[in-house]
Amino acid sequence: MDAKVLDKILGIAFEKRVSDVHFEVDNPPFFRGRGQLIRSKLPSLTPGDTEFISKTILEQNGRALFADLKEVDAAYALPDGGRFRVSIFRQRRHLGVVMRVIPPNIGSFKELQLPPVLADIAKAPNGLILVTGPTGNGKSTTLASILEFLNETQSYNIITIEDPIEFLFTSKKSCIIQREVGIDTHGFDQALKAALRMDPDVIMVGEMRDAETIDACLKAAETGHLVFSTLHTQGAVSTINRLIGNFPPDSQEIVRQRLADILVATVSLRLIKDKAGESLYPVVEVMRNTTTIQACIREGRLEEIEKYIENGQSEYHMQSMDQHLVALCKKGIISMEAAKSISRSMDLERKLMFT
Repeated sequence: MDAKVLDKILGIAFEKRVSDVHFEVDNPPFFRGRGQLIRSKLPSLTPGDTEFISKTILEQNGRALFADLKEVDAAYALPDGGRFRVSIFRQRRHLGVVMRVIPPNIGSFKELQLPPVLADIAKAPNGLILVTGPTGNGKSTTLASILEFLNETQSYNIITIEDPIEFLFTSKKSCIIQREVGIDTHGFDQALKAALRMDPDVIMVGEMRDAETIDACLKAAETGHLVFSTLHTQGAVSTINRLIGNFPPDSQEIVRQRLADILVATVSLRLIKDKAGESLYPVVEVMRNTTTIQACIREGRLEEIEKYIENGQSEYHMQSMDQHLVALCKKGIISMEAAKSISRSMDLERKLMFT
């Protein structure tokens, strides 16, 4: 393995439009395309190969490959500008690498087939907006699309704090500052505190990983800023529970009240295959923090939230995951079997029948 071979393999990933590339000892490189993991016909990798790949990636990030490295996140760029988000780890004492392809262009809401209501949500003057979903279901891509919309339409100072930086932005109507944890700052918490002294209008935090980061995001939203972040949760209710559950029991009631005051919306994503199995479509739950939902959060009546999401479709352009699945089924884009595989309810067919 050398740099030319590595870049050629990664170039194939862009050419074939795969989402991930896997490098593991005693296996050839694997590619994930259309949701399926595909074994390449390339030679199996040796420990020296994965060590070379890891070292090359870390050197580009100004880091060294230490003997006791267990796991690290990084980014990698090809000479032609193609970018990857990278996870380096140890398994069975050898280094392994998984590289997520970052699309070269930031798609618009229409291009990504996201609900147009995201434009209205993004125009909130302040507060907290959360993009959620399992790993690999489009959170980063959606968040980049929202930030690019603001970049093109608003005169904002936008600060991003990422680990690592994924999409590269060019300042347009807005000014965008991008800071990477481990290179430009020591951590999310420190970077958030610094961001408040950098004249921000919008702050994007790549991920809420702990109570300190969550608390800092809440404080930033409470002081009049618009804050975006992500969580690995599957819907509005689980997102609220996860946020509150990060705090000690004696603090949770106060956090609940704070969250009710500053939450603007949650946008939860899942990707689903179309009937032909050729494309992936986003299925999106949109919850906006209406007065009714705000009361549910304050009083702990979270089990009522999905009902209010579904009832708010016409007036507030909210939608539950099931409502979007039903709409995609009715348009003939996805099959009922595919819809059932990601629906969290037991009566999806009944909803389809009576909608």
